[in-house]
Amino acid sequence: MIRQLALVALVLGLATACAPPATGPLPGEGSVASDAPFILKGISGLTKVSQLTGEESPNDTTRYDVYGTDLGSMINFQGKTYFVFGDTFGYRPPGHTGAGGSDWRSNVIAVSSDNDPSDGMTIDRMIADYGDHAKEVIPSLKADHREMTTIPTHGIAAGDHLYLYFMSVKHWGDPGQWEANYAGVSKSTDGGENWEVLEGLQWPGDSNFVQVSPYAVQLDGGRTDIYFWGIPAGRFGDVKLMKVDEKEIEDLNAYRYYAGTDDKGKPVWSESMDDAAFVVEDDDSVGELSVVWNPYLERWIMTYLKEGTGIVIREGIEPWGPWSPEMTLADKDEYPGLYAPFMNPKFTEDGGRTIYFTLSLWEPYNVFWMKATLEK
Repeated sequence: MIRQLALVALVLGLATACAPPATGPLPGEGSVASDAPFILKGISGLTKVSQLTGEESPNDTTRYDVYGTDLGSMINFQGKTYFVFGDTFGYRPPGHTGAGGSDWRSNVIAVSSDNDPSDGMTIDRMIADYGDHAKEVIPSLKADHREMTTIPTHGIAAGDHLYLYFMSVKHWGDPGQWEANYAGVSKSTDGGENWEVLEGLQWPGDSNFVQVSPYAVQLDGGRTDIYFWGIPAGRFGDVKLMKVDEKEIEDLNAYRYYAGTDDKGKPVWSESMDDAAFVVEDDDSVGELSVVWNPYLERWIMTYLKEGTGIVIREGIEPWGPWSPEMTLADKDEYPGLYAPFMNPKFTEDGGRTIYFTLSLWEPYNVFWMKATLEK
């Protein structure tokens, strides 16, 4: 039986006080019958809890020279939550829409010890290079058609270290489209203060693993596997899956790619990325995905931006599926310019029935803290 690492964190008192331990089946291969019915019936109570970044946020991140930023994927590490943001600007003129401004950094990280998501998230500090100035943790050339920026797509803690998976963006194209040089990984051995890009741990810029969402599960015998759901650069692709033993996270050759199922319905894992099969196909419309195990549903849940619709959610029986049809979580007309819905298994209420997530809005180009209730 597999136990998710987030539940271990609960035992250690690292997770939110309002998220009791899950009961019933726990995540992993074969934990739920593959022919089990989907049980997510709807979403209710979508609420903008608080603004997380920017001058209008209770955190007033301008004190860190963070006037505008986006994304906000999360890493849980040693009792704290690390919020990882994308392109960040220290000042933007009034009325400015979207990215842009002065003091451009490709990425910054905020640290929070707040375990109560119900009233918004309090930022304790930002990883800084001088004073309180939030520093760029993964450098970029900032040269169009060479390396425009380096955007962290998600991160995870493995052992005593932190790992950031990022994409080297060659060129921003039309809305929702961009070219990537490669996807890489940066590592911190000192709690996020300093980072080093791991040479040789890269995926091609035209692969289906340019943007990833990782989740670690612990198997009997003490082994921990990390699953990575991946999509191409841009917001017009579908989802594939890979995994790696946590102890071999820095070895590209140790990653295995989901290649379908055998005649008994068991997953087939290949050493070759070329064999990777789709686990979710949604008309090439998946952008900025996030996947976690949900104890209320006793299922995986996946959120992502679907251009033309908004933020959608799916329920998964196994990491590779089957995955339910999409449901709208946040409508694009209600939240214009929305993208990047990132969940964290640490932040739930009512045994996972209420979920919290970050959401970026192009105007005012900042990150918001959201919640919604799952109905089954």
